[in-house]
Amino acid sequence: MAYKVLQKAFVFLVLIFIVGIFLLGMFYSWQTKMMNPKEDWLMSQVCRKDMLNSTCLMNNLSHSQNKLTHDIARQIFVEHNHKFIYCEVPKVGCSNWKKIILLLTMNLNRKVDDVQHSRIHLTPLIKRLSSYHSDYQQKLLTSYTKVMFTRDPLERLVSAYRDKMLHSEPYYSITVANQIKGMFRKNKNSTEKVTFPEFVNFILTQKPEHLDIHWKPMFLLCDPCNIQYDIMGKFETLAQDSEHVLRAIGAPEDMHYPKFKMFVSEKRTNDDITLEYLRKLSSEQIQKIKKVYQMDFALFNYPHDLKMNFS
Repeated sequence: MAYKVLQKAFVFLVLIFIVGIFLLGMFYSWQTKMMNPKEDWLMSQVCRKDMLNSTCLMNNLSHSQNKLTHDIARQIFVEHNHKFIYCEVPKVGCSNWKKIILLLTMNLNRKVDDVQHSRIHLTPLIKRLSSYHSDYQQKLLTSYTKVMFTRDPLERLVSAYRDKMLHSEPYYSITVANQIKGMFRKNKNSTEKVTFPEFVNFILTQKPEHLDIHWKPMFLLCDPCNIQYDIMGKFETLAQDSEHVLRAIGAPEDMHYPKFKMFVSEKRTNDDITLEYLRKLSSEQIQKIKKVYQMDFALFNYPHDLKMNFS
């Protein structure tokens, strides 16, 4: 009789143990789901910065001078109310960030989508770091939250081509296009749009530091080896990264990065579209254009070989 009682008690304890383990697992799983997104994001930031800093050191890109060049200071926007500094990298969602900066600067309780896209690049209300004295520039850089966003270099290049060469923006689709046609076409009065191979050849005729900001290497725009950015965002993780930026600077809770695209009838430049354009290039062009953006690939950890091996 006593044996049966002990046996039942043992079975009961085993069941209690199993249920306890199950409930503990459920709690751990719930806790992991609640905590991991932020921990994962913080870990991704550590990895991005470690890769950036080690590559800067290996390539001797860090220097001791304190004064920023005018070109770099001009790429950086300052928002004082939230102590926010943002480096503009064209074709990496910069227009929407400038809309956010404008709303934060003016303390306007409006949706980011409400700000007119056509005027955001012209407004004098958004302050550039270059508008301040060099000593004050350094003070701002050491006390404000500094943010930079990057994008796969080749995808950014294709995006710039599609945006600037295929649409009716006078300076690029006419002035720059005519310059390219004059360099690479026998019939300089041709009305056909500049092709992607012609566009790439045009870029290859210039030094990287002299390129237009829309296709200039990202590291030359924002100097991340000498400006210690607090948050390194990526276009590929834009939704997640932008949300962390807005919360880090104390932006209004109802402010979010928008999904607005200027040419809504077109598909956003992605891997497949990028590959489609890269296939139009010769192997020689591929190798040369890879050299132009080699530091962007290395500093921001973009695996260029994935897009290069498409044969």
